[in-house]
Amino acid sequence: MPSGTIRRSSSAVVAVALCAAAGLVTALPETSQAEQDTLAGRFGFRQITVNSAPAEARYVRRVQPGLVGIQSWISAVGAAVALTDLRGLGRPGDLCLVDPRDDSVRVSPVPESGGEQYPAFELRPDRYDSTMAPMGCVPADINADGATDIIVYYWGRSPVLFLNQAVPGQRPAAAHFRGAELVEPMQVWNTTALNVGDLDGSGDLDIVVGNYFPDGAKVLDPDAADDERMAMQDGMGDAGNAGPSRVLLTKPTGVPGEKPRITDVSADLPADAMGGWVLAVGLQDLTGDGLPSMYLANDFGPDTLLVNRSTPGKVRFTVADGSRDLLTPKSQVLGHDSFKGMGVTFSYPGGGGLPDIAVSNITENYGLHESNLLFVPNGTVEDLRAGTAPYTEHSQRRGIARSGWSWDIKAGDFDNDGTDELTQATGFVLGEPDRDRWVLLQELAMGNAELLKYPGSWPNFGPGDDLSGARDANRFWVDGPDDRYVDLAGRLAMTQPAPSRGFALGDVNGDGLLDMVVANQFADSTLLLNTATGAPPAADVEFVFPGGRAAIGVQVEVPATAGVPAQKSQLYPANGHAGASGAQLHVALPRTGPVTAEVTWRDAAGLHRAPVELTRGHHRIVLQPNGEVATR
Repeated sequence: MPSGTIRRSSSAVVAVALCAAAGLVTALPETSQAEQDTLAGRFGFRQITVNSAPAEARYVRRVQPGLVGIQSWISAVGAAVALTDLRGLGRPGDLCLVDPRDDSVRVSPVPESGGEQYPAFELRPDRYDSTMAPMGCVPADINADGATDIIVYYWGRSPVLFLNQAVPGQRPAAAHFRGAELVEPMQVWNTTALNVGDLDGSGDLDIVVGNYFPDGAKVLDPDAADDERMAMQDGMGDAGNAGPSRVLLTKPTGVPGEKPRITDVSADLPADAMGGWVLAVGLQDLTGDGLPSMYLANDFGPDTLLVNRSTPGKVRFTVADGSRDLLTPKSQVLGHDSFKGMGVTFSYPGGGGLPDIAVSNITENYGLHESNLLFVPNGTVEDLRAGTAPYTEHSQRRGIARSGWSWDIKAGDFDNDGTDELTQATGFVLGEPDRDRWVLLQELAMGNAELLKYPGSWPNFGPGDDLSGARDANRFWVDGPDDRYVDLAGRLAMTQPAPSRGFALGDVNGDGLLDMVVANQFADSTLLLNTATGAPPAADVEFVFPGGRAAIGVQVEVPATAGVPAQKSQLYPANGHAGASGAQLHVALPRTGPVTAEVTWRDAAGLHRAPVELTRGHHRIVLQPNGEVATR
């Protein structure tokens, strides 16, 4: 054998040996079965169905002719859920559920929530037809009259404000909710996410509308054969041709039940940031001034973090991007990822500073093997203000990089130990087991990205085809040994009958434990009633302004005490994709008694901080304009 061949062969052997050694060094630790059993012993859930198949249920949508080949793909979203309190129970005992099987938006009591019962009813706008479909609902007192309204968003039309006209003590009913157009005249938007918060510090709730398909595109119209506005994403990892997202400021008129004045200020935001295919919107005060910054989770392109620099009546957001070193792939840098942003949540391990930001993506083995993202802070607020997102990506080392085709993700403390768990919805299209279409999707992903925007270039995904429908299971991530999350959903029998889309969290029955409602796509949705035993006590606190409007954006910080770590949380119930949680903050308490927390909020008078004593149970605390608090 020639000496050169020997050298090349030796080099190859050495390279293989080095790779094997590196694999051994970087192999991630596994949690033993015994450790998993110990962790699972802290939790328990009982499943209760919250709806049933409607008459003449359908399992695929009618679409415009150019989309018939990918009809199942287009039909893969729409299930959504929100928890709220319409009966004055002091807990989120009412449910708004979007069921794509009949495109209904139905309000009903949560099973086992107690209180006076009432018949379920639907919310439907005056202008509505088969080319439109609801995608989600967000409860919010948008006109500040003390009654919780419900905002419903759709494909095929702009959102609708269902303004609550009920007087205190009346049972919820369809007749009490008056539909009003969010924008006039009604426009053809295709919205997949909507969030609310006081964006400009005026004291009024504003609205962020995250749109998907281009404006005017009649996605669900079988007669729209020549719809020139219809286009799919114009790139696999940098798509920017969606319908532009909107930011709308509101100003209540002062007349109870009346629609607030609405001003579209989208032009004042960075134009490049508003053209992504938005699937989730996250709001969080990152700079400590009471103004929520905005995380837009985008499909087929980089997510965007916008830092809030607004003043009353004038919105201003600037982009903050992560920085990259030699060891970090671009796809794991905040603001530069090429993944499929599907959901977003915030959590504060250790109770202080900037939050962790957890983002759902498509992470399917032997499919689109991307990665969930767990951005952990490594800098300061000053970095954010300077335009740098001070975050590094830790999903792999923390054990949550892979979960399947993932959607909504929520952080919540389900065992009252002061540390959040992460729940994650998974699955895409449920079809026949022998019709797995991942090979076709791989061909699409590896093809010419310039062709992606043309629906005719996509492979067929039709009724009966399966894409991550049968093999994906929802996740329940618990912080375990070695600072790594462990998925306990299987051990806790947190199964779902079909792919899931949205989660809503809240203590629905008042027992001091967080429950969760799961919205399933083309299947019955379920309530996971928390049955954990031996958990420490907790306080569930409803913060309101005088007049009764929920103080969206309020922050609570609790110091470490008697075995419970420091905690921090902010109230943005509609963060994420297709799920809006109850408008309460859940705080773990020591077994020894109450704690003194610091509450921070912003209203028209400015930023306030005040101490508040938190005790076991459900409480309503009024935040006064003079900076004082009153417990009711």
